Amino acid sequence: MGRRSKIILGFLVAVLIGIIVTEITRPRPLNWRPSYTADSKIPFGCHVLFNELPSIFPNSKIESVDESVYDVLINRDSSQLSNFLFINNFISFDEQETNKLLSYVSAGNHVFIATNGLQGKLADTLNIEIEQHYEIKEDSLNASFTNQNLPKIKFKFERGADPTYFTSIDTSKTTILGHIQFKESTFLADQSITINERPNFIKTAFGKGSFIINTLPVAFTNYYVLGENKEYVESSFSYLNDATIFWDDYKKSGRTVINSPLRFILAQPSLKWSYYLLVFGLLLFVIFKAKREQRIIPVIKPLENSSVEFAKTVGSLYHQNRDFTNLNNKKIIYFLTYLRNRLYVNTTNLDENLITQVAAKAGKTIEETKSLIDLIVGLKNKPLHTEQDTIKLTKKINTFKQSYGRSYSR
Repeated sequence: MGRRSKIILGFLVAVLIGIIVTEITRPRPLNWRPSYTADSKIPFGCHVLFNELPSIFPNSKIESVDESVYDVLINRDSSQLSNFLFINNFISFDEQETNKLLSYVSAGNHVFIATNGLQGKLADTLNIEIEQHYEIKEDSLNASFTNQNLPKIKFKFERGADPTYFTSIDTSKTTILGHIQFKESTFLADQSITINERPNFIKTAFGKGSFIINTLPVAFTNYYVLGENKEYVESSFSYLNDATIFWDDYKKSGRTVINSPLRFILAQPSLKWSYYLLVFGLLLFVIFKAKREQRIIPVIKPLENSSVEFAKTVGSLYHQNRDFTNLNNKKIIYFLTYLRNRLYVNTTNLDENLITQVAAKAGKTIEETKSLIDLIVGLKNKPLHTEQDTIKLTKKINTFKQSYGRSYSR
C-alpha cells in the first residue's frame, strides 16, 4: 500500500470515528408521542403519576394490570370494592369488556377514564358524545372545577392539550365536575377569536357506582404532573374512594407490542417458555455435537454362520470314507434331539408310547411315524450300515421334517 492510499484510508477512518462520536454525544430529540404507560418516562408517559399513586391514595392497594378488562374483572374478588383507572388518548371497549365493566360499576365500584375519544357501546349506554376541536396552530387551554371545595384556580395546559369536550350527556344521571376554556378562530377576514367554555369532566351514576370521565388525558402525564398542574390530578382523583386501585397498562398507545411472526407464541406464557427452551436446547445440541463429533465408524460385516458348511464338510468326509454306520448313528442322535427340542417328548425308549406322542404332536399318522421309528430302531440294532440305509434314513427324516414344518407353520 502506497503513501497516498494510507492517507486516504486514514482520512476515511477519522471521518467514520467522527460520525460515531457525534452520534453518541449529541442529545437525543425529545419524544413527544403519547404513551401513557406506567414505565414510560417520555413527556406524555405516566411514569411519574403511577409512582405517585401511593401518596395520592395512601390507604389503597395499587395494582397494575396488563391484560384485557374482561380477564381482570372476571378473576378479581367481587366481594371487595375497587376503582379502575383508564388513561389514554383513545379508549375502546369491545362488547364483552363493556358488559363486564357495566356490571362492575353497577355493583358499587368506580371507573375513572381520561381520554380524548370514547366510542362504542359504553358511550351509547351512558348517552355521552365527545367532540374534539382542531386549530391550525396549537394553542393553550384552561381547565377548572365546578366543585367549590376544590381549587378555584384555572389550570393552564399548553402543549398536546387539544380541546376535547362533551357535546351530549344524560343530565338525569350526570354531574358536570369541570370545564375547559379555549380560543376558537373564525377564519374570517377580521379573524375574530371567541372564548368557549365546554364541560370536559363529568360523573355519571350507573347502578351503585359511577363512571368518572375526563377528556384531558395529557393532564395526567409526566409533562404536567411534574409541573404546576399536579394539583389538578389530585383534585380529579378526589372523587374516587380508598378501595383498591386497578391501573390499566393494557389499553395504552405506548404499550409494547410484539410484531414478529411468533407474536402469538410469545404472547402466551407457556408457549413462550417452551419456545425459549427449544431454542436453548437446540443451541446446546449444536455446541456439544460440534465438540464431540467423531469419525464415521466403518461397517464391519458379521461373521458368517459356518455351521452348515461344517456339517456338509463332515458329511462329505463320512461319505468319502464310506463310514455309513457312524454317519447314520449321528443322524439318529441329531433327529432324536430334534424331537426332544421341538415336540418335547422323551426319546429314551423308542416304543409305542413315543410313536403315539410324536404322531399326535407332529400331525402325522401312526403308520408313517411308526415306519420312521422302526427304521431308527432297526439301524441302531444293526452293526453295519450300507449306503442304501443312509439314503433311506435321510429321505424319511427329511420327509418328516418338511411335512411337520408345513403343518407347524399353518
